[in-house]
Amino acid sequence: MEKVYDRILNIRGSLLTVRAKNAKLGELARVQRGDGNETLASVLSVDRDLIVLQAFEDTRGISTGDTVTFLGKRMRVPTGSNLLGRRLSGSGESLDNGPAVRGEEVAIGQPSFNPVRRIVPREQVRTNIPMIDVFNCLVKSQKIPIFSIAGEPYNRLLMRIGNQTDADIVIIGGMGLRYDDYQSFIDNAEQSGSIEKTVMFIHKATDPAVECLLVPDMALGAAEKFATQGKDVLVLLTDMSAFADSIKEIMITMDQVPSNRGYPGSLYSDLAARYEKAVDIDGSGSITLIAVTTMPGGDVTHPIPDNTGYITEGQYYLHGGRIDPFGSLSRLKQQVIGHVTREDHGDIANCQIRLYAESKKAKERESMGFRLSRWDQKLIQFSKLFEDRMMNLSVNIPLEEALDLGWKTLAECFERHEVGIKEAYLKKYWPTI
Repeated sequence: MEKVYDRILNIRGSLLTVRAKNAKLGELARVQRGDGNETLASVLSVDRDLIVLQAFEDTRGISTGDTVTFLGKRMRVPTGSNLLGRRLSGSGESLDNGPAVRGEEVAIGQPSFNPVRRIVPREQVRTNIPMIDVFNCLVKSQKIPIFSIAGEPYNRLLMRIGNQTDADIVIIGGMGLRYDDYQSFIDNAEQSGSIEKTVMFIHKATDPAVECLLVPDMALGAAEKFATQGKDVLVLLTDMSAFADSIKEIMITMDQVPSNRGYPGSLYSDLAARYEKAVDIDGSGSITLIAVTTMPGGDVTHPIPDNTGYITEGQYYLHGGRIDPFGSLSRLKQQVIGHVTREDHGDIANCQIRLYAESKKAKERESMGFRLSRWDQKLIQFSKLFEDRMMNLSVNIPLEEALDLGWKTLAECFERHEVGIKEAYLKKYWPTI
């Protein structure tokens, strides 16, 4: 039931304060301006009958005598096949000049999926990126961030994963995007032919902060509906640091007491509420979640990546335009390596990482002018091939081909007895050079 109030007590930035009864957190309200236009807002805080609303657009032109109507419902996202191929804002408005999306509307920000219906993740999501497929497998229903710094090609990495995944539906949630980044996602989906299975919820850097907060909830609300219909959904979010900064911005406007580095004490819960939407539903579909987290100054102890690391199941560390094998980890990879993948997968991956780690020490000795042993020379040769064949993000090959390439690289640099792999696998997979 709609409730109408004709007095706004205070207007501060994008925040409106109203005295009202029985309002709920997240409830939508419509502000009727004196010029006849309307502005949508949502309930941000409730202190007895003192209600703070966050407007979805600029509040210039709103006066204290304007009318506020509480709509008695939360923000909802339309779902269904009509959503595929569309681009919407954080408030659900069309960005592609298409018609309004028609379909069942689902409330956003609902609790995570019932744990009783969840199953243990055991299926690999293939990306054709060796540093993921071979060394840190992405597993269906996994929640994993990409830790990066500004300037790294994390959006291109997300696009490539979206293009090459075998997921039924790809949902992209962009937060704080520059226009060129936004256009790149559109161009990529059209050129790769994946636009028909892609949905985008976009908040640009110039849009109100409240829409940034809504983007992941809109994306995940739609993903949950598709997943319950038996679809495997891949959700790509960029950038969760913009999401956290929007929370911080609103908190400061509300004069709330800050916590670590100015972020609210609720930051962990705010992030976890979104990441925990990742799920593999028993007898139905799944949601796999990959989210970019840019680290200010490359500081992994910053509150955003620090809290994220406690919530997620590993991370991909993007450094120098490559996925760093030493900073990256998939905590679910043991569920698939050697079980749903080839028997030699674990041994060949571990061997290459071990030898690459040793090559770092050999390079240090070389840079300091020490005389290199024959073994050092082999390690340095291997590291060059490994970086070119495995770490280069332009490499695009299936998992089995990547495993064979790993064997080939070892055989080009070492003797069989030097690699430390069990004899049974050597006999079966060691190539003849």
